[in-house]
Amino acid sequence: MVHATYETFLENHRNQLESSAIPPYFWSTLFQKIIKQTFDAGNIFSLLQIDYEDEERDKYDPVWQLQIKVEEGIKHTDPHHIYLIDHAWTFRIEHAKNQLLQIESLRERMATIMGIDSELNKNELCSKILDEMWKYTNSYSIGSAENIEERLPVWYIMDEVGSAIQHNDKPNFRMVPFIYVNDQTTYSLIFPIKDLLFGEVVCRDCIENIKEEQERMAYALPWKEASFLEFDFNHLKPGPDYFLSGHIKESLPVLENFAEAIPKKNRYKVFTEYDIIKENLTDNRFEIIEDENEADILWYTKHFKQFKELSETPQKFINQFPFEYILTIKDLLCITCRRRQPKIHDTLTLDTFPTWLPTTYNLKTELMQFVSYYQHRSEKGLDNHWIIKPFNLARGLDTHITNNLSYIMRLPSTGPKIAQKYIEKPVLFHRNEVPGKVKFDVRYVLLLKSVKPLEVYIYRNFFLRFANKPFELNNFDEYEKHFTVMNYTEGAVLKHMLCADFKVHWTEQYPSISWDSVEESVFSMFKEMFECAIIESGPCGIAESPQSRALYAADIMLEWKQDGVVQPKLLEVNWTPDCKRACLYYKDFYNDIFKLLFLDESNNDVFKKL
Repeated sequence: MVHATYETFLENHRNQLESSAIPPYFWSTLFQKIIKQTFDAGNIFSLLQIDYEDEERDKYDPVWQLQIKVEEGIKHTDPHHIYLIDHAWTFRIEHAKNQLLQIESLRERMATIMGIDSELNKNELCSKILDEMWKYTNSYSIGSAENIEERLPVWYIMDEVGSAIQHNDKPNFRMVPFIYVNDQTTYSLIFPIKDLLFGEVVCRDCIENIKEEQERMAYALPWKEASFLEFDFNHLKPGPDYFLSGHIKESLPVLENFAEAIPKKNRYKVFTEYDIIKENLTDNRFEIIEDENEADILWYTKHFKQFKELSETPQKFINQFPFEYILTIKDLLCITCRRRQPKIHDTLTLDTFPTWLPTTYNLKTELMQFVSYYQHRSEKGLDNHWIIKPFNLARGLDTHITNNLSYIMRLPSTGPKIAQKYIEKPVLFHRNEVPGKVKFDVRYVLLLKSVKPLEVYIYRNFFLRFANKPFELNNFDEYEKHFTVMNYTEGAVLKHMLCADFKVHWTEQYPSISWDSVEESVFSMFKEMFECAIIESGPCGIAESPQSRALYAADIMLEWKQDGVVQPKLLEVNWTPDCKRACLYYKDFYNDIFKLLFLDESNNDVFKKL
């Protein structure tokens, strides 16, 4: 840092300075303060604690204020008035509770910043901090990080000075995070955008990128109370532009090229990017080759878009359908699955339809509708736990479970999310090695062979995943209690069980509920899902493509309804799923699938046709 020059500072940070809209007249001062580690906000500001009578203060009242203490006030164009703010706590959300429990000084400092009674016992104090902290949190992510885990949002709470700056729709200061790349240190920077007089209170707009008035009211709920009960919470039905947004438009096949039947071959050449297929496709009617131009079957792990061009060689097959992402991307899946419903919700219970789809809102396009629905549920005393998921990440990454509306309102700032009603009454499973029943989910392999006519098969051997800790509707930071994907969790036990063994245990644990009857409702759900997927043409629906064959994996859970009925719930549909476990359990997994998809050999013992 001693040898840094202003020129190299600009070279390394110009993009960051410009994207954060930090006025250039502050840049030189900022450089000097960083290299000299100058934290001089105390020269300009007074930190004042607001004294309330206990009965006076409500949850939206500020604890601290920051005031201008210099008699001459400050000019917003004065290049000296940019200040470094340190971070009191930097964390990943999944680690926050443990850090608070383990570090007494952190608990006490957070309690002081948030105006919480530090005399509470440790667990109560931690819970209170975790509940209140969403008024104070900010986040950043490192887009240049090498892997997806490192690019996930990092949350932080500023020190006492930064945390005292209140939200206001008419701000006089701005705050932006700043990473000094020379030593990877993160700061917050504050600087004025208006002239301020002596004694004026410093404020900032915590949601400055949100411009629409009602949307701002929703995002501002951590700091300002607002009712959305008069707002219609019924879902929106977006048009083709939404389905295409963020996607490269796919060309469609020329159907006239398939007027004549394509003759069957005795042997098909297969090009695949998936090593598991290379190792396990052993039927001698299929030959693995390395030249995709010579292949009869193309099995990619990257997205394919050129269906029109492919149709010029109609004898070739591809493992994808045009616009199949309407099922495999979470925000589009829920829109697709609602298409056949005569009504949207039950007015008494607020349960939404179809019953097999958890109530789901898009927090990018349906934020106000979600808040209205949440507040209506709250008014009726209904459970309000939600699981917040990114549109297109797997493995539970950046996924959150909470009933805290302020928490939920902060999450869309870190990327597009859906809010899905958390299943509070899941059907549980008893594991001998765990002292209590655990959550589990079921993965089915789905095979789409044709859109017109619709031809779908289910691989009868389903796959199971289990939580490792007994289920309770609390402690949502405990991954092994609330999640079932243990493959990527270091040190977690991965419970293996064949579906045949599961059926035996099911009969023992739930003798009055036939697994066959449960599967009937599961299969009916999948059939309706695919029917919904082809009601509309592309890009809103899966398009016809005679060359296409596809394999998906659908994850479901089972929920208890009030009448004791077991209701399957569709969680997500996965594109190019990991099938390594399937091949370990069933040595002919890919042989059977390729024979069905490409040789028209359907084995009823292995597949169920919907």
